[in-house]
Amino acid sequence: MKQAKVLNEAEIRHLLKVCELTRYAERNRLIVMFSFLCGMRACEIANLRVSNVVSEQNSVLDLIVLNAEQTKGSKRQTVVVSKQLKKEILRFLAKFPHLLKHRDGFLLRTQKGSFSSQTIQNLFRQLYDLANIQQASSHSGRRTYISQLANNGIAVPIIQKLARHSSLSATQRYIEVDESKLFNAVNTVSV
Repeated sequence: MKQAKVLNEAEIRHLLKVCELTRYAERNRLIVMFSFLCGMRACEIANLRVSNVVSEQNSVLDLIVLNAEQTKGSKRQTVVVSKQLKKEILRFLAKFPHLLKHRDGFLLRTQKGSFSSQTIQNLFRQLYDLANIQQASSHSGRRTYISQLANNGIAVPIIQKLARHSSLSATQRYIEVDESKLFNAVNTVSV
């Protein structure tokens, strides 16, 4: 099975610059951020409701709780929200405050209404094409998120929970290991 490309920092910055050039820049940026900052899948991003991310008092929640209909595998899932992602959500809501009046409505919308998983995947394809990033897909953000956690020394069982995988082996398939990491690893051992 061919894996989605893991993006480096320069590619991520370029992708975000490309988002700025699109017609729905703020929305597209937030979609990218949900993928890269918490590893959300296309179906999860498409199904996000305002009430999933904002409390009754209009503050961004620390945890996004997705019900079974919003996830892959039809199981209730919890997504941990980073400080950076909170800022991105606040930035988006400041631009579109009317969304707060419709808590049960979709957070992210198309001109025709709500997103589907396929329209999110198509949007990622368009953004990657515009950014001239090859072999990337809607799953690239998720793989990049998981690989970055591993590269930052986070234990695999914690990554498994953050990735919302049912098995450790599924998580391990997402982690990209390049040759430089191998050399760095062996050089930590001495006698």
